[in-house]
Amino acid sequence: MKALQSVGQIIGEVLKQLDDERFIVKASSGPRYVVSYRPSLPAEKLKAGVRVSLDMTTLTIMRILPREVDPMVYNMSLEDPGSVSFAGIGGLGDQVRELREVIELPLMNPELFERVGIKPPKGVLLYGPPGTGKTLLARAVAATLNTNFLKVVSSAIVDKYIGESARLVREMFAYAREHEPCIIFMDEIDAIGGRRFSEGTSADREIQRTLMELLNQMDGFDSLGRTKLIMATNRPDTLDPALLRPGRLDRKIEIPLPNEQGRMEILKIHAKGINKSGDIDYEAVVKLSDGFNGADLRNVCTEAGMFAIRDDRDAIVQEDLMRAVRKLKGVKAFGELSSKAHADSLRVADRLPERVECMEVSEAGSCTRCGRGWVELVEAINEISDSLTLGLHTVVNTDTQLDSFSSWIRAPTCASCSTSSGAAH
Repeated sequence: MKALQSVGQIIGEVLKQLDDERFIVKASSGPRYVVSYRPSLPAEKLKAGVRVSLDMTTLTIMRILPREVDPMVYNMSLEDPGSVSFAGIGGLGDQVRELREVIELPLMNPELFERVGIKPPKGVLLYGPPGTGKTLLARAVAATLNTNFLKVVSSAIVDKYIGESARLVREMFAYAREHEPCIIFMDEIDAIGGRRFSEGTSADREIQRTLMELLNQMDGFDSLGRTKLIMATNRPDTLDPALLRPGRLDRKIEIPLPNEQGRMEILKIHAKGINKSGDIDYEAVVKLSDGFNGADLRNVCTEAGMFAIRDDRDAIVQEDLMRAVRKLKGVKAFGELSSKAHADSLRVADRLPERVECMEVSEAGSCTRCGRGWVELVEAINEISDSLTLGLHTVVNTDTQLDSFSSWIRAPTCASCSTSSGAAH
């Protein structure tokens, strides 16, 4: 009942302290007043820029209010890093160690750096192909340290109104400083951190202003402070040199595609919680997954489970994993090779045009007499996937295979019909 009868208060901002008892404040409606404060409030906290509530009648400062936060920044702070741990990340042992040295050590043991007399990097850049675990590493760091975590999608910062994007960057860093320890993770940083040019549209200039504000904020916080910055991109070559210079992003960590041992670790991590029947030969699956990233290997386990569901089984078997990896390999091959096959054939034609003129082959690159491929360049398509029709029989997909194809053109003889292309065709 007392709460219903209480009078509301005016929101204001402290502008200046006149003496021990009086302050100049600006009310939210616009006017400025010289007011006193409630004795129970700590006067040392009533600094310029602090939000306060004023009594409706006397305009006395009644309480100190938290800083106003932009709704977009507040939504960034609601991002939960989850229960990710470094034990759930495979194939990135060296990268995990380097990342923890930059982020974890300054937060947990800053005296180590002071004792040696060096300053740790303020931030770190994670770069590499998509699906290799850049975001996963950032989440693991935040979850392990139990810190505040700001997940920023760089493209969402850009606003159509001039100055709004830069203001959002300022508020983002101010929020991080007030809620230390805090980790700011900026994904796809190339959206605002691209190389600057003298010419461009008004939208390009707004992105450049946003980048300059980001650089200013990065220069404004202490490397030994409790705010750390992690950036991620799969286009490091497009970033502005000012962003990468020493003193801002000193450490750059490449997150590459996993090797065979890394793929084995990742596959076992994703398959750990799946019901399995019989012996599982992970090594056979890994050997077929050359070029796969962590996301692809997780998808292999998902597809294997889908095959088990399709066959009305409660557990996966070895054949499910083999079928899954062949299926995904076929999808990746189709996406990568079909767009390159024509370009690679043109590269061969440019290299040896006089030999290509005397060849009579089908569009698929096979012998018109016997229908066989001129040279064994890739696995048979029916071995890649039994459920996917690619419409290709022979493709040139690597420089090694391209050289092999060129060698055949120098002495063009089909192994199946033992005739030269010039004589038989």
